[in-house]
Amino acid sequence: MSDSLESEASEELLAGWGRTAPTHATVVHPHSAEAAAELVATVNGRGVVARGLGRGYGDCAQNAGGMVVDGPSLSGLLNLDWEQGVVRVQAGTSLDDLMRWLVPLGWFVPVTPGTRMVTVGGAIAADIHGKNHHVKGTFAEHVRHLRLIDGFGEVRDVTPEGTPELFRATAGGMGLTGVITEATIQMTPIGSSLVSVDTDRTSDLDEVMQLMVDGDADYEYSVAWIDLIATGRHMGRSILQRGRFASAEEARASGAVDLYSYAPKHLPSPPDLIPSGLLNRRTVRAFNELWYRKAPACRRDELQTIEQFFHPLDMIAGWNRIYGHRGFLQWQFVVPDSGGEIVRTSVERLSSSGVSSFLAVLKRFGPANDHYLSFPQQGWTLALDIPVVAGLDRLLDELDELVVEAGGSIYLAKDSRVRRELVPLMYPQLDTWREVRRGLDPEGHFRSDLARRLELC
Repeated sequence: MSDSLESEASEELLAGWGRTAPTHATVVHPHSAEAAAELVATVNGRGVVARGLGRGYGDCAQNAGGMVVDGPSLSGLLNLDWEQGVVRVQAGTSLDDLMRWLVPLGWFVPVTPGTRMVTVGGAIAADIHGKNHHVKGTFAEHVRHLRLIDGFGEVRDVTPEGTPELFRATAGGMGLTGVITEATIQMTPIGSSLVSVDTDRTSDLDEVMQLMVDGDADYEYSVAWIDLIATGRHMGRSILQRGRFASAEEARASGAVDLYSYAPKHLPSPPDLIPSGLLNRRTVRAFNELWYRKAPACRRDELQTIEQFFHPLDMIAGWNRIYGHRGFLQWQFVVPDSGGEIVRTSVERLSSSGVSSFLAVLKRFGPANDHYLSFPQQGWTLALDIPVVAGLDRLLDELDELVVEAGGSIYLAKDSRVRRELVPLMYPQLDTWREVRRGLDPEGHFRSDLARRLELC
């Protein structure tokens, strides 16, 4: 192992954001990219995987009995072309940091998920998507260059044009092609730090899906919250929010003095003493009723902050503790437009089964990219957080089958329980990815609990 001045190590119990399957690993905190490369070159036994801020819901950034490289140990700004909005950062830099640095300069991240507590390396490895996939695609589509430590401990420069196969394997490759150490990203210009939001409260699933299809070309950002408890004629009733960044003129007209003000705040974390089962069908029903009723039936051009629109859950650090020690899982699937009926079937089955979820989100995706294991494709994606309860696996297994039959897939960055035999059907380019990966890591140094569970490599 590297000299103690170059890296530090500790034995830790790691889990995903859902807290369902913790495992022990040796977590190494390298102080330089060179130290990280040396670690990879000398690793043996159970292998190594990089870990960002731990927001993968399942076991994608765990490595039981092996080594885990702490990504945030290598974070920071390396170069900025503030006129063109091109930024080069270390891969452990968070989207939160990028926004704090660059929103005041008039630049926003090209793609953000529902949390900004994600590292750049993790965003590339999971090829994350956001509320604007139908317009901007995935995060990795805005990456111009990255540096990757391969299985030999050598650093490779990877670009979409110069090394397309390596890029396609790494973007969405769940950290199994190597350790990303830095990336160059094209940011998005914004006229202000306020978002102009249109809200519609819909009475059922058909209404919200039709509104989303009709509005694809009119909004840059679009997302619907679904009441998964509602049944009968109100099944799938939703709150649809669609928006765009407000112009400087619109922000000034609202009274904004600092057009690019950005100062997100955190509420205290809930104590890690909440009993499992607190979020049950009764409490979630009460929450969902309140949340649905408080939303306006129709509101236009409301100005919201970046935090309000994009990252409301980030206001509470450690919000995953509200599920208790038993934890929860997130189930997210995508189906093509031709499989839209699977959305209805899933909501109907889940609503009638007694499953409780206060966070069920429906989005539209645009065209797929050519990254081998990238999740999005043109169509619908539904994601929901579900407390771990008896019988849940059986229900989700049945719904997984319907997703596969419709030509869809489950998001690996969120998964903690899909059956391994379905993965090649969900990801038809898996064998191509495996071949490219073997060229980068013939000895199989890069491993994770996810990779073992699904026999990815």
